[in-house]
Amino acid sequence: MVTNEFKMSVDSRSVNESFARATVAAFAASLDPTLEEINDIKTAVSEAVTNCIVHGYKNCVGKIYITVKIRDKNTLIIKIRDKGCGISDIKKAREPLFTTLGGDRAGLGFSVMESFTDKMTVRSKVGAGTTVTLYKTVNGREK
Repeated sequence: MVTNEFKMSVDSRSVNESFARATVAAFAASLDPTLEEINDIKTAVSEAVTNCIVHGYKNCVGKIYITVKIRDKNTLIIKIRDKGCGISDIKKAREPLFTTLGGDRAGLGFSVMESFTDKMTVRSKVGAGTTVTLYKTVNGREK
């Protein structure tokens, strides 16, 4: 059962990555997460939003849609979606070190998101965009 949720959209500008990360972290704070848990959430959100900016919209500005739900009192479901170019081969894109851009890009975005969350799903359609859904159970501080 969903006990709380929020939705927002931001332009796919790099300046908005830190805003999205901080906003999701502030919403998650109601679960009284540990510092490690909040940092995990921030890192995963950063990677997902950065992927939208760098890969989804490449050389143009579009919208990034973020929905965060709290389910069953301590599980965060974070959905980050763009309407950009999409991914033609999700399996390949999820491989560590794979990148379509080269240069200083390490190709670790999906691996990082996966390592800092309990579960990650990726849906994409070429020409229609990508949705990354992150699941994170927050055990919180000992009471």
